[in-house]
Amino acid sequence: MSDWQRTHTCGELRESHIGQTVTLNGWVNTYRSYNNQVFVDLRDRYGVTQVVFESEDAELQKLANSVGREFVLSVTGAVAARLKGKENAKLATGAVELKASAAKVLNACPTPPFEITEFGNELANEDIRLQYRYLDLRRKTLQDTMILRHRLCKTIRDTLDAQGFLEVETPLLGKSSPEGARDYLVPSRVYHGEWFALPQSPQLYKQLLMVAGYDKYFQIARCLRDEDLRADRQPEFTQLDMEMSFIEMEDIFRVIENLSKAIFKDCLDIDIPTPFRRMGYDEAMLKYGSDKPDLRYALEIVDVGAVAAKSEFKVFKDVLASGGVIRGLCAKGAADKFSNSDLKPGGKLSEHVGRYGAKGLAWMKVEGDKLTGSIEKFFPAAVQQELRQVMNAESGDVLLFVADKESVVCDALGALRIHLASLLKLYDPDAKVFNILWVVDFPSFMYDAEDKRWVANHHPFTAPRDEDIPHLDTDPGKVKAKAYDLVMNGYEVGGGSIRIHSPVVQSKAFQVLGMDEETAKSRFGFLLDALKFGAPPHGGIALGIDRWVMMLAGTTNIRDVIAFPKNAKSRDLMTGAPAGVDNRQLKDLGLK
Repeated sequence: MSDWQRTHTCGELRESHIGQTVTLNGWVNTYRSYNNQVFVDLRDRYGVTQVVFESEDAELQKLANSVGREFVLSVTGAVAARLKGKENAKLATGAVELKASAAKVLNACPTPPFEITEFGNELANEDIRLQYRYLDLRRKTLQDTMILRHRLCKTIRDTLDAQGFLEVETPLLGKSSPEGARDYLVPSRVYHGEWFALPQSPQLYKQLLMVAGYDKYFQIARCLRDEDLRADRQPEFTQLDMEMSFIEMEDIFRVIENLSKAIFKDCLDIDIPTPFRRMGYDEAMLKYGSDKPDLRYALEIVDVGAVAAKSEFKVFKDVLASGGVIRGLCAKGAADKFSNSDLKPGGKLSEHVGRYGAKGLAWMKVEGDKLTGSIEKFFPAAVQQELRQVMNAESGDVLLFVADKESVVCDALGALRIHLASLLKLYDPDAKVFNILWVVDFPSFMYDAEDKRWVANHHPFTAPRDEDIPHLDTDPGKVKAKAYDLVMNGYEVGGGSIRIHSPVVQSKAFQVLGMDEETAKSRFGFLLDALKFGAPPHGGIALGIDRWVMMLAGTTNIRDVIAFPKNAKSRDLMTGAPAGVDNRQLKDLGLK
């Protein structure tokens, strides 16, 4: 062993080590220089140890005075107790220090472009931190998050292995499918003009594994989608991909609920209650305006169409006559928190719903026994009283309404509900509170009015409910899917379905989507052929690993939980990708 290699980590030393001679390796976190002493906080991913240089050795003191932040040091010395009153209770090693007798600079470091240590969460600009991600990853917060991610994946593997699941890898180079998000395409050098697609998910392969008899499959899979980004999306992401044979929805729920209990216990030492709540898609959209409702707070949306029809407000009557809906929110005790200018057209709340297509926000405040505001004059006293009862409104509340076609009302009020919850502090974003539910009974198909065709709500291999199969021929809008999403604190953290295993039903689903037999065969011929060869009933789910780590770590930025993420514009600022390539590479691929 070289004389500079560590005998212990920087988070390991305790009072039981006092008197021992040890060697530590690490980075200079901070240093403080005095007349005859230099204090260095030496850091590695295990912790921090205070090192004291106070030797009569002039060379050693010269070295100590020459170091700077992020220098890589090897230090040998005796472990000693800190002076009484100088202990640091915030550090696991805070009762001891290392009295240096020898040291070596393993690598010097220029002044870093930003502070590696964290003070009050005042971080450097994110693009700078992403450019120097290898430095940013030295921060304790990110290291703790990467350790949490490791522990999550280990728990998944251990738990599923104990239940007889097999981890099987599926190809990264496959065939492009125009359905769903945009593919990342890879040109073939061998077959000019032909292309591979990187996988958006292992969906088709895992179904083929079920046909092949591997009845319990999982994979911690890398997936890629060329889509617009936001705080909880990345072009490449990781999911727990699972599939099982000879099962129904309840079997999936049981496996995932048990896995979730293990994850929360192992990663956060939290016992979560099971089974999770089940909520139908229609109820979620009606009450929360979203298929991923955040149930940490109440604030339910209320349909007031029947009461509004009795008013004299022309806007409401016209919307109802055109087949639209009128729904509202009761912001409890918020009358003194929002001024009339906040509520009027152009105000903060009206502007917020406008981003989601709403033409306006109607409002009234509850003052004693009466309603006041922009539209109360159109509501006779009896109708006002009925409205208060329907919305469970009390004095001091604010009533907020959106009237439009249903999709706009859901989007606008769903977003306003989340916005109000934050403004009114209806929940503590830092609390380790996790509200988890299953959303079920999704529509199988949604009608695209612009293209005038039906599209798959999830994907075209999702099984319809048995009782709805006849509607495939007559009214696809009535077909509900054997699909389910796992929702946590307003985020979709998983989703899946029971798959179609009948070639006849699969062909009907393709017909609804406007795919004739020839088109379906060209895109999915290998799957259709496989379904003919004894495909078992099967289904599965995918959990978003990145989003799970986000939730467990208490962050809302997915880039915080990925070691080397892209920025918000899908660029890798550290390596400079995407970047151009030279003409020879293009020529090899048959491209100009």
